[in-house]
Amino acid sequence: MSTSNQRVFLAGASGVIGRRLIPRLVEAGYTVGGMTRSPGKTDLIGRLGAEPILCDVFDRDALIRAVRDFAPDVIINELTDLPDDIADVGAHTEVNARIRTEGNQNLIDAARGSGSPRILAQTVAWQLPDGPDAAAAAELERSVLAEEGVVLSYGQFYGPGTYHEHDVPAEPRVQIDRAAEQTVQLLDAPSGVVVITD
Repeated sequence: MSTSNQRVFLAGASGVIGRRLIPRLVEAGYTVGGMTRSPGKTDLIGRLGAEPILCDVFDRDALIRAVRDFAPDVIINELTDLPDDIADVGAHTEVNARIRTEGNQNLIDAARGSGSPRILAQTVAWQLPDGPDAAAAAELERSVLAEEGVVLSYGQFYGPGTYHEHDVPAEPRVQIDRAAEQTVQLLDAPSGVVVITD
């Protein structure tokens, strides 16, 4: 598929993988709309080469408008709601689950309202313990595959800017730059679950 005029709407553009995806997508010839809910992150997204789109994924009507206005060929959902400190992850289970369920469904609804661009959405390559996180990840996978999309099943990120900046976590794992490179290569992969690990 020629990328010369392909438009990518990247949700979670200022996150640890989003920041690495933007320059790689731009270099590959894509026009990128980088969505963030944080006004303080729009400059960063612009500097990386994307068109900043300020929008909260939970504001369904605003999101549908933002996606329609950008008119993407592809939507990449790299949204998570995780704390800065890995020790606090447990306390974020409910909010992160909500991003995977309600947030992801809002993106799907926005895609349907914008000519049904291709959808890629991230999840994790390891078994989550029973609970809201595992249920949310399973729902995300089902809903993305129902749209003929691609589920990006990442190993634990390590490398600069990740929770594992100075250590290598247990498998499944993937170096953050390698994860970004593989993601760009998967933009026109057939629908399915793709495990992205070292």
